[in-house]
Amino acid sequence: MKKKHNRNGIKGFLIGIVLISIVIGYFYYLSNKKSGEAQSEEVQVTVVQEVLMRNLENNYPPSPREVLKYYGELMQCFYCEEYTEEEFLQLAMQIQELYDDELVANKTQQQYLEDLKWDIDNFKEQGIVVSSYSLPSSTDVEEFKQDGFRWAKLYCSFTLRKGTQLDVTNEVFLLRKDDAGHWKIYGWMLAEDEEQSTQS
Repeated sequence: MKKKHNRNGIKGFLIGIVLISIVIGYFYYLSNKKSGEAQSEEVQVTVVQEVLMRNLENNYPPSPREVLKYYGELMQCFYCEEYTEEEFLQLAMQIQELYDDELVANKTQQQYLEDLKWDIDNFKEQGIVVSSYSLPSSTDVEEFKQDGFRWAKLYCSFTLRKGTQLDVTNEVFLLRKDDAGHWKIYGWMLAEDEEQSTQS
């Protein structure tokens, strides 16, 4: 009788351990599932939000080429991505941070935003998107001094897509270094217009 009682006790003890293991395992599974879901939710950041995460006060592009690279990312957001009205304003303010003070002073803030919105809407109505951009190599950036300022001149190609049709626009950008040592976009024009102006 005593042996049977001991066996029953051992059996009950083992069953108890198995049940406890199952319960602990289940709670471990649930907690991991919840943290996994939370992580996957955190990762779902839109292209626009990712581009806007850059803090230009602490992380301004260090070279003319890098300025244009970030400019290209912002342009693709404007002309390719979906965004809210608030995100549009954030993108507009962010790209303006890349502009030289003289360029910014050419328009009032309201006029700048109205013109930008009109241009984007015009592209969207025609079904045109900025599908990609191409930057020159670092060695193709022309830097020079003039009027007491440091300047940089470089070319950038934008590929515009309308349905299955592709069109490449080549633009030449002029950047000026400000008092803080940041390269700012002073202006730009179509490369073919620049060629015509130098020939005439």
